[in-house]
Amino acid sequence: IIPTLKLKMGLNVLSEAQLGSLTEVSRYVHELANLNPNPHAPFVGGSAFAHKAGLHADAVMKHEDSYQHIDPNLVGNHPRFLVSELAGRASVINKARELGIEVDQRLARLVLEKVKAMESRGFQYELAEASFELLVRRAQSGYQAPFELVDFFVVVEKHRRPSAANDGEEMLSEATVKVRVGNEVMHTAAEGNGPVNALDAALRKALVQSYPGLAGVKLVDYKVRILDETAGTEAQVRVLIESSDGESHWRTVGSSTNIIEASWLALADAMEYRLLKRQS
Repeated sequence: IIPTLKLKMGLNVLSEAQLGSLTEVSRYVHELANLNPNPHAPFVGGSAFAHKAGLHADAVMKHEDSYQHIDPNLVGNHPRFLVSELAGRASVINKARELGIEVDQRLARLVLEKVKAMESRGFQYELAEASFELLVRRAQSGYQAPFELVDFFVVVEKHRRPSAANDGEEMLSEATVKVRVGNEVMHTAAEGNGPVNALDAALRKALVQSYPGLAGVKLVDYKVRILDETAGTEAQVRVLIESSDGESHWRTVGSSTNIIEASWLALADAMEYRLLKRQS
């Protein structure tokens, strides 16, 4: 309402400086209320000035007013360029620049081809910008991943409690992970209250020996989407994970017909992204 009164109707309800802090205030209120901000909220939402398709995004880059009813900076927001198989090289270049990465035409073409290939396997990067940044970094020559998966094993067991204990059954999840860091292979195991929790704990346990900073990384949101409802239990699934180190939040994505593998891909990206950000 406030931006409409100020920018559309010409009513001087706030100063320009106050209006410029509107997005920050909105996110601060959501944080105080422990609520997730609505990404589609007008003016202040993360997707309020999002641009996806190739010609659409290219037009915005050449002339910002072509698809935007106001300058996002007036309300403290900024345009976002979403990358998908519909996007062109210009969108990839602009999105990479938004993330602080300079991309030439050759690398943009490689990244776009990779995005199309990954989206055909169920991945989507609109809400998983951390995974997209890793995709770009991996396409650059000379990039070395901080760790590499050797293998993992996850087991879920159901135990009936002894008759002397409380009635009922107990579920046990345990994950064993092998990861290579440099020339050393870390082999760890951990239990959890579910297979994903156990896998997360085992991966963290393996990596924290070499990267102590990962001990503070927490999984704060976990979403699963079935991509083909007609396929039943054989369906491809997409896992979206939000992680935090107490200072920042980031989202990563994984996709597979196996929900454990999809979760692993998203978890591994979350850890690798945190390490990448601390090195930069």
